[in-house]
Amino acid sequence: MFTEPPRETDPDQRREQRLRLLEDDIGRKLAEAERNGELRSAKGFGKRLDLQDGYEQTPAELRMGFKLLKDAGVLPPEVQLMREIDALRERIARADAADSGLDAARAQLLAMRQQLAMKLERLRFSGSG
Repeated sequence: MFTEPPRETDPDQRREQRLRLLEDDIGRKLAEAERNGELRSAKGFGKRLDLQDGYEQTPAELRMGFKLLKDAGVLPPEVQLMREIDALRERIARADAADSGLDAARAQLLAMRQQLAMKLERLRFSGSG
């Protein structure tokens, strides 16, 4: 006897089903943590989340990507440039006045500051780099 192979369900339906299963599992774990008192003993229980890392200022469509990059230790290009500017500024401040590369370092510092100003201005108007 020939049986028809099981039909493939729509990918969207499968995704929805997986999400429901995940939500059910999360709900069960939260209920269990509430029953055994784990939730009440949590450090921030009953308090607003402290989102001082710019979460609210970040456009919603960029939040997840930025969070992933932050968790991976990746700095935004503007922050990296700020750090490089600071390091160069300190190197110039410590340099001897007779240092032959001092003028070139100062010119590089000026160029980096202009580059940063342009990046920040672009971010201010567009919301992205």
